[in-house]
Amino acid sequence: MKILTPVKRVLDYNVKARVKADQSGVDLANVKMSMNPFDEIAVEEAVRLKEKGVASEVVAVSIGVQQCQETLRTALAMGADKAVLVVTDEDLEPLNAAKALKAVVEAQKPDMVLMGKQAIDGDNNATGQMLAALLGWPQATFASKVEVEGGKARVTREVDGGLQTLEVDLPAVITTDLRLNEPRYASLPNIMKARTKPMETRQLAELGVELKPHLQVLKVTEPPKRKAGVKVESAADLVMKLKNEAGVL
Repeated sequence: MKILTPVKRVLDYNVKARVKADQSGVDLANVKMSMNPFDEIAVEEAVRLKEKGVASEVVAVSIGVQQCQETLRTALAMGADKAVLVVTDEDLEPLNAAKALKAVVEAQKPDMVLMGKQAIDGDNNATGQMLAALLGWPQATFASKVEVEGGKARVTREVDGGLQTLEVDLPAVITTDLRLNEPRYASLPNIMKARTKPMETRQLAELGVELKPHLQVLKVTEPPKRKAGVKVESAADLVMKLKNEAGVL
């Protein structure tokens, strides 16, 4: 079984985001970038399925600038077998990203697409669902457990009322949630091996994907700063402030 794992290069989650002066977006100049954490979980799960003998090959794919090679090398160091980089300077919105991934899927012919449920930069939570719709494949989102057997995938997902278990026929698109696994740290030997693993580079224009914008960012602003707190002398003072000043009682 062949698994395709899309990975996205995003602002590292430990870095405080800075808004551009013109409020057109987040300033990414000279800041640390890394693999989207949800995609990291997807790569880890794909590698675990390979280690169990369920999967035979794991292919990582990224769509973006040339620096996305670093993100793909991380996936290769974690255990992916090869990588595909689709080069573009455009920041693709979910539908256009799904269209590009569809072209890659049609070329690679995987049995499963295992990807993060969302990217932490846009938080759209839409690309996986759109990709499944474009491919006409079944989908199982927010996976907290994945089991594969007999051409089917059984996915446990967390819902408001508890746990829901779905069974989908392969090929399918599965998106990963936080509690699926704990991604491994790539060892130094595996980082060195990753340098020799194959990486195919293609231009987005070669995929024949029509990029039509549907979303427009009007303005990006930082969240309002929290006001400083105050100390109260007694519980009665606290109740008074909550009632008269905060208006919550």
